[in-house]
Amino acid sequence: MDETKLRTLLEDLAAGARSVEECVEALRRLPFADLGFAKVDLHRQLRSGAPEVVYAPGKDASHLRAIASRLLAEAGSPILVTRAEPEQWAQLEDLAPEVTYDPLSRLAVLRRVAPDPASGCVAVLSAGTSDLPVAEEAAGTVEAFGIAVVRLYDVGAAGVHRLLAHEGLLRAADVLIVVAGMEGALASLAAGLIACPVVAVPTSVGYGASFGGLAALLAMLNSCAAGTVVVNIDNGFGAGIHSVRILRGRTAPVEGDGKAVAGRGAATAAVAPESGTDSAVAPFVGTGKGRAAGRNVVEAEEPGPGGGAAR
Repeated sequence: MDETKLRTLLEDLAAGARSVEECVEALRRLPFADLGFAKVDLHRQLRSGAPEVVYAPGKDASHLRAIASRLLAEAGSPILVTRAEPEQWAQLEDLAPEVTYDPLSRLAVLRRVAPDPASGCVAVLSAGTSDLPVAEEAAGTVEAFGIAVVRLYDVGAAGVHRLLAHEGLLRAADVLIVVAGMEGALASLAAGLIACPVVAVPTSVGYGASFGGLAALLAMLNSCAAGTVVVNIDNGFGAGIHSVRILRGRTAPVEGDGKAVAGRGAATAAVAPESGTDSAVAPFVGTGKGRAAGRNVVEAEEPGPGGGAAR
């Protein structure tokens, strides 16, 4: 149950459209639904603004379907299922009128109605192409809540000119999510260029001494760029939902006529680029697309050693 449903229930009671007994029965289901194998939290959206998110690994496909079905019956916001394998997704794709699945990030989003557009823009940066599964999990999470995302991929510290070429795009964003493995330097580099909140995501990409992302995690935690928030290794979802909370909690300034001013990201598409290099900014901001086909990506094309993407 979300706040809208609760308000409707109480208004119906006040208007005499529902009896006390009917309201008591509806509220009895409020805390959680006991499915035997899972206790589904139906109260989470009312408390925290978003429904329970389902972590798919280790769950039987039939259990996953039952949990998602129960959440869909109550929640108005999108139901996110993270790290879902294709065979698990096959048990979910018919549950809601609007469903999406990204095989790269393995993020599934189910909802009964389309999200209302939200103000603000989140820029998602990746150091290398190998970081994309985590970066897309972050981007897809943000987009699920109706917030615009712009992607800037393969701009790692080994070729800093690739990042600096899009400094105008970085400054137009309200939040940066920076995804990097190996030494994780991109987070400090980006945070030292701009003033908006930066959420750093270390990934498990790298050779032996990266220790499965531990090197990047420690580097980000020890960043000299003040104000950088760091989430767990490979936790794109955590970075995405934190960014959503930042934008939802932001108080919009008010003009003299009393109208709220939209966030910077909401107006980004209308801003003229600062240079020829940034001419790509406007088409990539505010479109809200992010599925396997037609992602909004600004990606450097500089080859690395052996033909791979440079970091």
